[in-house]
Amino acid sequence: MKSGKKIIIICFCVIFLILIIFIFFKINMAKNLKIGNNKSSQEMADDILNMKTYEAVIEVEVKSNKNQNKYVIKQKYNGKNENSQEVLEPSNIKGVKITKINGELKLENTNLNLVSIFENYKYLSENYLDLDSFISDYKENDNSKYKENQEEIIMETQSKNNLSIRKSLYINKKTGMPTKLEIEDANKKTAVYILYREVNVNS
Repeated sequence: MKSGKKIIIICFCVIFLILIIFIFFKINMAKNLKIGNNKSSQEMADDILNMKTYEAVIEVEVKSNKNQNKYVIKQKYNGKNENSQEVLEPSNIKGVKITKINGELKLENTNLNLVSIFENYKYLSENYLDLDSFISDYKENDNSKYKENQEEIIMETQSKNNLSIRKSLYINKKTGMPTKLEIEDANKKTAVYILYREVNVNS
């Protein structure tokens, strides 16, 4: 009888231990679902909308009625009061850098060592190439929305300065990072196409 009771007690302890381990793993898995690739689409969109800093190398294609231009630009954003863009390609304008700090715009050519400063530049918020510009438009437009497919989240909005200009930001569901930004003109033709070659967003 005593050995039977011991077996029952041991079985009970083993079952209890397995239950504790199961609960522990369940809690950890629930936490991990909010990390990395397992975030929900809404959480990924919120991370972009609430970003604090970002760095990116982008390929930009600008189309007009007469021509089409391509650029490679390095972007840095350190909050509302400081960001910069530096042209890496094409070679004839390589080194041109636009820096915006506390309402002051500095345009420089690092190759020629030329600097111009413009204070209280009223068009600072109208730079369509900035990810921050998209975020600002998205937050301020009541018609902003997002949709998704199997691989991407697509955030859509309009420019607050020109409602005929539509913007669509694509986010990779695996990485939670932007992959491209399309800006359409009034005729629904892509006027600016931005491909994020390298991007790191900190929210």
